[in-house]
Amino acid sequence: MTAALADQARLDLPGHWPAALGPRALAELDAATPFLATDLSTVAARYAAFTAAIPGVSTFYAMKCNSAADVLGTLAALGSSFEVASVGELRILREIGVDAAEVLFSNPIKPPAAIVEARRAGLWRFSFDSEGELHKLAQHAPGAAVYVRLRVDDSTSLFPLSRKFGAEAHEARALMLLAREVGLRPYGVTFHVGSQCATTSAWRQAIAAAGRLMAALAEDGVRLEMLDLGGGFPARYVERVPSLGQIADTVNPALDELLPYRPPLLAAEPGRHLVAESAVMVASVLGREVRAGENWLYLDVGAYNGMMETQQTVQQWRFPLWTSRPDHALVPHLPFTVTGPSCDSSDTMFYGVNLPSTIDVGDRLYIGSAGAYTLSYASSFNGFPPPEPVSVGAPHARRDTP
Repeated sequence: MTAALADQARLDLPGHWPAALGPRALAELDAATPFLATDLSTVAARYAAFTAAIPGVSTFYAMKCNSAADVLGTLAALGSSFEVASVGELRILREIGVDAAEVLFSNPIKPPAAIVEARRAGLWRFSFDSEGELHKLAQHAPGAAVYVRLRVDDSTSLFPLSRKFGAEAHEARALMLLAREVGLRPYGVTFHVGSQCATTSAWRQAIAAAGRLMAALAEDGVRLEMLDLGGGFPARYVERVPSLGQIADTVNPALDELLPYRPPLLAAEPGRHLVAESAVMVASVLGREVRAGENWLYLDVGAYNGMMETQQTVQQWRFPLWTSRPDHALVPHLPFTVTGPSCDSSDTMFYGVNLPSTIDVGDRLYIGSAGAYTLSYASSFNGFPPPEPVSVGAPHARRDTP
């Protein structure tokens, strides 16, 4: 691609596409497709913006969405804490020097062996939402601090979570009192408004519910030490979502107005919001065919080896797309069905997306906002390997192992 054409293409890229991962820069990366290119400077910028927007709230990165070593190291060097869903994730953090005491174990249901290993490593705060989990924690991590997951309205999120996790308000109060009875430390309350939440009011409603629980527990002589706002902070793909500023304009006054007191620790667990927009998935075109009058494009990345979220949303999940074609912005576009490399017909990611009419075998498709739930979901189904991670941007400094 000539510099002139690259500059022309750049004018039409989405505003949240990292400048360091424009078409010209991607073409110069020496990596075999498929690969996930991540701009670490964008990760750092997102972290800085998040901490500035909601002052006084500590960030615990939800590493389930992207546990690439460079991403974790960058966030750790910036002072982020972390949230894990498994002891396997905790081991990864410890390998890069993160102190387990700085980690939240927010999966409400945990294997007994994981509780034991985490406690021995120094992790001391565990989430729960059921009586069974409380007894498990009392047995395997006696004296640990526990925080109850409260069920809240997550109906405006793309990925609701409340069916699987969360205690109703009256249950949460009783559970926290039981925690005290069985020798655990009633420490806090958390909630999750659902992944990729689309309305700011969801946070205000959830904070109000948490505030009511805090007030009720205060009557029982339990004063909580943490309110964890959970995750759900959205990233930009194609559809409009609330901006960080709009969310902050809702969350900040809600914390002042709806809590009976301000606990010593206010926490949040952003994941997708910090990393999604920092990365571009780079895939090669393996084939172009016409089937029953429909244009099909076959890539070397698919749902099973990197783009699983396109499967989960039944054609409702749209990613910003660009190509390596030098004439991308200059030729007519046609609608394409874009599918993966496997022999599974359901391994199809996009339907009716407009791409250059000239695209063909050997060209590359760039899938933007691909930094979350891509590598972490990827498998080697049908023998097709997961994408390789490639990092650009500012390097990070590792912590010393404790």
